[in-house]
Amino acid sequence: MQNRRDFLKQASIMLAGGMVMPQILTSCGGAGKKVAAASPKNIGLQLYSLRDMVKEEGIQAVLETVAKMGYKNLETAAYDNGKVYGLAPAEFKKMVNDLGMKCTSAHLGQAFTKEKEEEVMSWWDQAIAAHNELGVKYIVQPWMPVNNETTLDDLKLYCDYFNTVGYKTAAASIAFGYHNHNFEFREIEGKRIYDFLLDNVSPNHVFFELDVYWCQDGGGNPVEYLKSRPSQFKALHIKDEKEIGASGKMDFKAIFDQMYANNIKDWYVEVEQYTNNDPVASVQESYDYLNKADYVK
Repeated sequence: MQNRRDFLKQASIMLAGGMVMPQILTSCGGAGKKVAAASPKNIGLQLYSLRDMVKEEGIQAVLETVAKMGYKNLETAAYDNGKVYGLAPAEFKKMVNDLGMKCTSAHLGQAFTKEKEEEVMSWWDQAIAAHNELGVKYIVQPWMPVNNETTLDDLKLYCDYFNTVGYKTAAASIAFGYHNHNFEFREIEGKRIYDFLLDNVSPNHVFFELDVYWCQDGGGNPVEYLKSRPSQFKALHIKDEKEIGASGKMDFKAIFDQMYANNIKDWYVEVEQYTNNDPVASVQESYDYLNKADYVK
Protein backbone atom coordinates (compact mmCIF):
# COMPACT_ATOMS: atom_id res chain seq x y z
CA MET A 1 0.00 0.00 0.00
CA GLN A 2 1.21 3.52 -0.77
CA ASN A 3 2.43 5.26 2.36
CA ARG A 4 2.10 8.96 3.06
CA ARG A 5 5.66 9.84 2.16
CA ASP A 6 5.34 8.17 -1.23
CA PHE A 7 2.01 9.92 -1.67
CA LEU A 8 3.56 13.30 -0.94
CA LYS A 9 6.27 12.65 -3.52
CA GLN A 10 3.63 11.74 -6.10
CA ALA A 11 1.66 14.89 -5.26
CA SER A 12 4.75 17.03 -5.84
CA ILE A 13 5.42 15.41 -9.19
CA MET A 14 1.85 15.92 -10.32
CA LEU A 15 1.84 19.54 -9.21
CA ALA A 16 5.04 20.17 -11.14
CA GLY A 17 3.28 18.80 -14.21
CA GLY A 18 0.26 21.06 -13.68
CA MET A 19 -2.04 18.19 -12.79
CA VAL A 20 -4.71 18.18 -10.10
CA MET A 21 -4.54 15.38 -7.58
CA PRO A 22 -7.65 13.25 -7.18
CA GLN A 23 -9.32 12.83 -3.85
CA ILE A 24 -7.13 12.02 -0.87
CA LEU A 25 -7.10 8.76 1.01
CA THR A 26 -4.93 9.66 3.98
CA SER A 27 -2.84 10.59 6.13
CA CYS A 28 -13.72 9.58 9.11
CA GLY A 29 -25.72 0.19 9.77
CA GLY A 30 -25.85 -2.63 11.38
CA ALA A 31 -29.12 -3.14 13.23
CA GLY A 32 -28.88 0.22 14.99
CA LYS A 33 -27.58 -1.31 18.21
CA LYS A 34 -25.32 0.95 20.19
CA VAL A 35 -22.06 -0.37 21.54
CA ALA A 36 -21.28 0.54 25.14
CA ALA A 37 -18.06 2.52 25.45
CA ALA A 38 -15.37 1.34 27.80
CA SER A 39 -14.89 4.76 29.42
CA PRO A 40 -16.33 8.27 29.42
CA LYS A 41 -13.12 9.70 27.96
CA ASN A 42 -13.63 11.34 24.60
CA ILE A 43 -10.81 9.50 22.80
CA GLY A 44 -10.82 10.09 19.06
CA LEU A 45 -9.46 8.05 16.17
CA GLN A 46 -8.30 8.89 12.66
CA LEU A 47 -9.73 5.99 10.65
CA TYR A 48 -6.64 5.92 8.45
CA SER A 49 -5.20 3.88 11.31
CA LEU A 50 -7.28 0.92 10.09
CA ARG A 51 -7.05 1.59 6.35
CA ASP A 52 -6.22 -2.02 5.43
CA MET A 53 -9.12 -3.36 7.47
CA VAL A 54 -11.43 -0.92 5.65
CA LYS A 55 -10.32 -2.44 2.35
CA GLU A 56 -10.49 -6.05 3.52
CA GLU A 57 -13.59 -6.10 5.75
CA GLY A 58 -15.48 -2.91 4.97
CA ILE A 59 -16.24 0.21 6.94
CA GLN A 60 -19.11 -1.31 8.96
CA ALA A 61 -16.78 -3.90 10.52
CA VAL A 62 -14.21 -1.21 11.25
CA LEU A 63 -16.74 1.04 12.95
CA GLU A 64 -18.06 -1.81 15.08
CA THR A 65 -14.51 -2.69 16.10
CA VAL A 66 -13.50 0.81 17.18
CA ALA A 67 -16.80 1.38 18.98
CA LYS A 68 -16.20 -1.76 21.06
CA MET A 69 -12.71 -0.51 21.89
CA GLY A 70 -14.24 2.66 23.33
CA TYR A 71 -13.39 5.29 20.73
CA LYS A 72 -16.03 8.01 20.53
CA ASN A 73 -14.85 10.70 18.15
CA LEU A 74 -13.90 9.90 14.55
CA GLU A 75 -12.00 11.55 11.73
CA THR A 76 -12.49 10.18 8.22
CA ALA A 77 -9.89 9.51 5.54
CA ALA A 78 -11.80 8.39 2.46
CA TYR A 79 -13.80 10.88 0.43
CA ASP A 80 -14.54 10.46 -3.27
CA ASN A 81 -17.05 12.11 -5.54
CA GLY A 82 -19.63 12.98 -2.89
CA LYS A 83 -19.26 9.70 -0.98
CA VAL A 84 -17.61 8.90 2.36
CA TYR A 85 -16.18 5.38 2.45
CA GLY A 86 -18.33 4.72 -0.60
CA LEU A 87 -21.54 5.72 1.22
CA ALA A 88 -23.85 8.70 1.08
CA PRO A 89 -22.75 11.03 3.89
CA ALA A 90 -26.06 10.74 5.73
CA GLU A 91 -25.83 6.94 5.61
CA PHE A 92 -22.29 6.97 7.00
CA LYS A 93 -23.31 9.43 9.72
CA LYS A 94 -26.19 7.19 10.82
CA MET A 95 -23.89 4.18 10.87
CA VAL A 96 -21.48 6.02 13.18
CA ASN A 97 -24.18 7.47 15.42
CA ASP A 98 -25.97 4.14 15.78
CA LEU A 99 -22.78 2.77 17.31
CA GLY A 100 -22.68 5.55 19.90
CA MET A 101 -19.93 7.57 18.19
CA LYS A 102 -19.74 10.82 16.28
CA CYS A 103 -17.76 11.95 13.26
CA THR A 104 -16.37 15.43 13.77
CA SER A 105 -13.55 15.77 11.23
CA ALA A 106 -12.54 14.69 7.74
CA HIS A 107 -9.26 14.54 5.82
CA LEU A 108 -9.49 15.40 2.14
CA GLY A 109 -8.08 17.86 -0.32
CA GLN A 110 -6.65 18.77 -3.70
CA ALA A 111 -3.39 19.99 -5.12
CA PHE A 112 -3.69 23.44 -6.65
CA THR A 113 -2.49 25.40 -9.65
CA LYS A 114 -3.89 28.67 -10.97
CA GLU A 115 -4.58 26.96 -14.30
CA LYS A 116 -6.84 24.42 -12.57
CA GLU A 117 -8.49 26.84 -10.15
CA GLU A 118 -12.03 26.54 -11.52
CA GLU A 119 -11.86 22.74 -11.53
CA VAL A 120 -10.41 22.58 -8.02
CA MET A 121 -12.99 24.95 -6.58
CA SER A 122 -15.82 23.02 -8.20
CA TRP A 123 -14.43 19.89 -6.53
CA TRP A 124 -14.44 21.70 -3.20
CA ASP A 125 -18.04 22.86 -3.64
CA GLN A 126 -19.21 19.25 -3.93
CA ALA A 127 -16.95 18.09 -1.10
CA ILE A 128 -18.15 20.80 1.27
CA ALA A 129 -21.79 19.98 0.52
CA ALA A 130 -21.13 16.30 1.26
CA HIS A 131 -19.37 17.04 4.55
CA ASN A 132 -22.05 19.50 5.56
CA GLU A 133 -24.46 16.59 5.21
CA LEU A 134 -22.08 14.44 7.24
CA GLY A 135 -22.15 17.07 9.97
CA VAL A 136 -18.43 17.46 10.65
CA LYS A 137 -16.92 20.44 12.48
CA TYR A 138 -13.66 20.30 10.54
CA ILE A 139 -12.38 19.66 7.05
CA VAL A 140 -8.60 19.20 7.03
CA GLN A 141 -6.23 19.06 4.08
CA PRO A 142 -3.50 16.67 5.28
CA TRP A 143 -0.66 17.53 2.89
CA MET A 144 0.67 19.97 0.37
CA PRO A 145 3.22 19.28 -2.36
CA VAL A 146 6.71 20.46 -1.40
CA ASN A 147 9.93 19.48 -3.15
CA ASN A 148 13.45 20.83 -3.63
CA GLU A 149 12.17 23.33 -6.19
CA THR A 150 9.49 24.82 -3.94
CA THR A 151 9.82 28.56 -3.23
CA LEU A 152 8.23 30.93 -0.74
CA ASP A 153 6.07 32.18 -3.60
CA ASP A 154 4.77 28.63 -4.03
CA LEU A 155 3.97 28.47 -0.31
CA LYS A 156 2.20 31.82 -0.50
CA LEU A 157 0.10 30.49 -3.38
CA TYR A 158 -1.01 27.65 -1.12
CA CYS A 159 -1.73 30.01 1.76
CA ASP A 160 -4.02 32.02 -0.51
CA TYR A 161 -5.60 28.79 -1.77
CA PHE A 162 -6.25 27.59 1.77
CA ASN A 163 -7.79 30.97 2.63
CA THR A 164 -10.20 30.65 -0.29
CA VAL A 165 -11.23 27.14 0.73
CA GLY A 166 -11.61 28.36 4.32
CA TYR A 167 -14.04 31.05 3.21
CA LYS A 168 -16.05 28.37 1.40
CA THR A 169 -16.19 25.97 4.35
CA ALA A 170 -17.09 28.81 6.75
CA ALA A 171 -20.23 29.43 4.72
CA ALA A 172 -21.25 25.87 5.63
CA SER A 173 -20.27 26.40 9.30
CA ILE A 174 -17.25 24.09 8.91
CA ALA A 175 -13.72 25.12 9.90
CA PHE A 176 -10.96 24.44 7.39
CA GLY A 177 -7.55 23.30 8.58
CA TYR A 178 -4.15 21.98 7.56
CA HIS A 179 -2.43 18.90 8.98
CA ASN A 180 1.36 18.71 9.04
CA HIS A 181 3.92 16.03 8.39
CA ASN A 182 7.61 16.40 9.20
CA PHE A 183 8.72 18.18 6.00
CA GLU A 184 7.08 21.45 7.06
CA PHE A 185 9.78 21.89 9.68
CA ARG A 186 12.59 22.32 7.21
CA GLU A 187 13.51 25.69 5.76
CA ILE A 188 12.97 27.33 2.39
CA GLU A 189 14.84 30.56 1.70
CA GLY A 190 15.67 30.85 5.39
CA LYS A 191 12.07 30.41 6.57
CA ARG A 192 10.67 27.37 8.32
CA ILE A 193 7.80 26.16 6.15
CA TYR A 194 5.38 25.63 9.05
CA ASP A 195 6.01 29.08 10.50
CA PHE A 196 5.53 30.63 7.07
CA LEU A 197 2.17 28.88 6.72
CA LEU A 198 1.09 29.99 10.19
CA ASP A 199 2.08 33.57 9.40
CA ASN A 200 0.49 33.78 5.94
CA VAL A 201 -2.96 32.24 6.21
CA SER A 202 -6.02 34.06 7.47
CA PRO A 203 -6.32 32.96 11.11
CA ASN A 204 -10.07 33.42 10.88
CA HIS A 205 -10.40 30.99 7.99
CA VAL A 206 -7.58 28.45 8.31
CA PHE A 207 -6.66 26.56 11.47
CA PHE A 208 -3.95 23.98 12.05
CA GLU A 209 -4.35 20.40 13.20
CA LEU A 210 -1.03 19.72 14.91
CA ASP A 211 0.36 16.24 14.38
CA VAL A 212 2.54 16.09 17.48
CA TYR A 213 4.75 13.20 16.37
CA TRP A 214 5.54 14.58 12.91
CA CYS A 215 6.21 17.99 14.47
CA GLN A 216 8.75 16.52 16.89
CA ASP A 217 10.19 14.21 14.24
CA GLY A 218 10.79 17.24 12.00
CA GLY A 219 12.60 19.15 14.74
CA GLY A 220 9.71 21.18 16.16
CA ASN A 221 8.41 21.27 19.71
CA PRO A 222 4.67 20.57 19.82
CA VAL A 223 4.19 22.05 23.28
CA GLU A 224 5.95 25.28 22.34
CA TYR A 225 3.83 25.62 19.21
CA LEU A 226 0.67 25.19 21.26
CA LYS A 227 1.90 27.77 23.76
CA SER A 228 3.00 30.35 21.20
CA ARG A 229 0.07 30.00 18.76
CA PRO A 230 -2.93 29.12 20.94
CA SER A 231 -5.52 30.64 18.63
CA GLN A 232 -4.35 28.80 15.51
CA PHE A 233 -4.72 25.19 16.70
CA LYS A 234 -8.19 23.66 16.98
CA ALA A 235 -7.39 19.93 16.85
CA LEU A 236 -4.48 17.52 17.36
CA HIS A 237 -3.24 14.22 16.06
CA ILE A 238 -1.94 12.18 18.96
CA LYS A 239 0.68 9.98 17.38
CA ASP A 240 3.83 8.06 18.21
CA GLU A 241 6.36 6.15 16.18
CA LYS A 242 4.03 3.16 16.32
CA GLU A 243 1.51 2.57 19.12
CA ILE A 244 0.83 5.51 21.43
CA GLY A 245 3.35 5.49 24.28
CA ALA A 246 5.42 2.65 22.87
CA SER A 247 8.49 4.62 21.83
CA GLY A 248 9.02 6.54 25.04
CA LYS A 249 10.04 9.54 22.92
CA MET A 250 6.86 11.59 23.26
CA ASP A 251 5.98 13.59 26.37
CA PHE A 252 2.26 13.08 26.07
CA LYS A 253 1.51 14.49 29.52
CA ALA A 254 3.02 17.85 28.61
CA ILE A 255 1.17 17.81 25.29
CA PHE A 256 -2.20 17.03 26.87
CA ASP A 257 -1.67 19.56 29.66
CA GLN A 258 -1.03 22.31 27.11
CA MET A 259 -3.82 21.11 24.85
CA TYR A 260 -6.30 21.41 27.71
CA ALA A 261 -4.85 24.79 28.70
CA ASN A 262 -5.61 25.89 25.11
CA ASN A 263 -9.17 24.55 25.48
CA ILE A 264 -8.73 22.20 22.51
CA LYS A 265 -11.53 19.66 22.63
CA ASP A 266 -10.92 17.47 19.57
CA TRP A 267 -7.97 15.15 19.12
CA TYR A 268 -7.51 11.94 17.22
CA VAL A 269 -5.22 8.97 17.71
CA GLU A 270 -3.43 7.98 14.54
CA VAL A 271 -1.35 4.82 14.20
CA GLU A 272 0.56 4.43 10.95
CA GLN A 273 2.98 1.62 11.82
CA TYR A 274 2.36 -1.50 13.87
CA THR A 275 4.81 -3.42 16.05
CA ASN A 276 3.37 -6.84 15.23
CA ASN A 277 1.83 -5.94 11.88
CA ASP A 278 -1.58 -6.04 13.58
CA PRO A 279 -3.40 -2.71 13.13
CA VAL A 280 -6.35 -3.67 15.33
CA ALA A 281 -4.09 -4.67 18.22
CA SER A 282 -2.06 -1.47 17.81
CA VAL A 283 -5.15 0.73 17.79
CA GLN A 284 -6.47 -1.09 20.87
CA GLU A 285 -3.11 -0.72 22.63
CA SER A 286 -3.12 3.00 21.89
CA TYR A 287 -6.62 3.38 23.30
CA ASP A 288 -5.70 1.44 26.44
CA TYR A 289 -2.61 3.57 27.02
CA LEU A 290 -4.57 6.82 26.86
CA ASN A 291 -7.56 5.46 28.75
CA LYS A 292 -5.28 4.58 31.68
CA ALA A 293 -3.38 7.88 31.61
CA ASP A 294 -4.55 10.15 34.45
CA TYR A 295 -3.70 13.26 32.41
CA VAL A 296 -6.24 12.36 29.71
CA LYS A 297 -9.72 13.65 30.51
